[in-house]
Formats: sequence, structure tokens, C-alpha cells
Amino acid sequence: MKKALFWMFGALLAMLWAAPPAMFQSVSKEEATLLQKGPEAQYCPNCGMDLVKFYKTNHAVKLKDGEVRQYCSLHCLIEEQGSGYLKDKQGLIDQILVVDVESLKFIPAQEAFYVVGSQKPGTMTMTSQYAFKNRTKAEAFAKENGGEVMDYKSAYAVGEAEFAKDIAMIKNKRETGMYPKGEKLYNESCDKSRLEKLHVHTIAEFKAMVKNSDICGKDLDDSSLQAISLFVWDKKLAKANHSH
Repeated sequence: MKKALFWMFGALLAMLWAAPPAMFQSVSKEEATLLQKGPEAQYCPNCGMDLVKFYKTNHAVKLKDGEVRQYCSLHCLIEEQGSGYLKDKQGLIDQILVVDVESLKFIPAQEAFYVVGSQKPGTMTMTSQYAFKNRTKAEAFAKENGGEVMDYKSAYAVGEAEFAKDIAMIKNKRETGMYPKGEKLYNESCDKSRLEKLHVHTIAEFKAMVKNSDICGKDLDDSSLQAISLFVWDKKLAKANHSH
């Protein structure tokens, strides 16, 4: 009996040791609120990342015409407002929202208390930003994890100031990791002629189409799906668009 218990205990320890730690940003699909519609609703329209996987740093923009765009991070919101889809739509923005880390509900970003620069990992940035509806909760989080409590405008300004540095970090990670992985999967598993003819407007739409088809095989995990999407979107399709 003792020997059996010993082996059971050892197996449990091995499982716990082998299991990767859960990402702080992640929640279950049941806990997440997806404000976007369509098959691409779970993906950031700016970078393609899984919104549930990075949920606690999600931001969203509601336009006056009813359109909603949901982002994995403040970084992606800043990028879209500065040089992307939202650049010429500033007057059409009705509301900017952010996820409250405590309730996991969306709240108006202008009313949120951000903890900037805590020890918790950032999403698309080296300086993390986590938002809270309640100042006391934000201060308690900062006391435990470090960082400075500030309002949305100040947090946005920090993100803008560090944007170039974060872009360089992201580019390096893609060039050394995601693009090579995506290229390998693209060459080994994808129907290239079908893939490059897909008619989409965002990387999120592209990723959803690949996921929901057999173009690159079935049952791809999110890391593989993201790698293929980034490689084709940034490298193959970008070159095709630039040649016209």
C-alpha cells in the first residue's frame, strides 16, 4: 500500500512539474467576453493573437456605426489608432473599453485605474498594463506585484513612449521564432495556391479561415496557427500586395 501511494505521489509531482504554468493573462473561454462577431471574433484584428489567451489585457473600441474591434493589448489599440484601421476614424469612436482584472468585465477605459509596469507579464509590450474598476484593488495589486497606478490617458502615454521599443522586440521575436516556424508549417502542410487566394481584410479573418478549413491540415494548436498566419500575412501576402 505504501509503495502504491509513493508511486501515485511521484506521478502527481511529475505531472505538476511537467505542466506549464498558466499565463496570468489567460482565462477560460466561458469567462471571456467576446464583443466582436463572426468566425474571427476570438482573434485580435491587429496582430491575430487569441483574445481569450490574453484576455486580462484586452481593450475594445466601439464605433458610432455599431462596429466593435477587440484587441489583445493596449499596444495593439495604440498601433491601430496611430497607423492602422482607426487612424482616420478618431471622430467615429464612441467608446474605448478595457477588461477589469477583478471582474473580467469590460469597463470604460477612461474610468479605469491602470497598474503600469508590474511584475506580471505584458502583452505585446515589455511594460505591462492591467486595468481595474476599483482604485483600492489597483493599489493592492501594485503593492503585491509592483507598478504604478495611473489613469487611462497616462497609461496610453507610456505605451506610446515605449511603442518603438516594443515594435523592435516583437519584430525580433517574429523573425527568430514565429516566422521560421510558420514558414516550415506553410511549406510542409499548407495548400499554397488556396491559401494565398483567400480574400480577407484582417489577420484575424485570415487566421479564422485557416482554422476552420483544411488548407493547412486539421487540429492546429494556436501557436502553430498563429505562426502560419503571421508568416503568410506579414511575408507572403505583404510581398504580393507591395508588388501591385
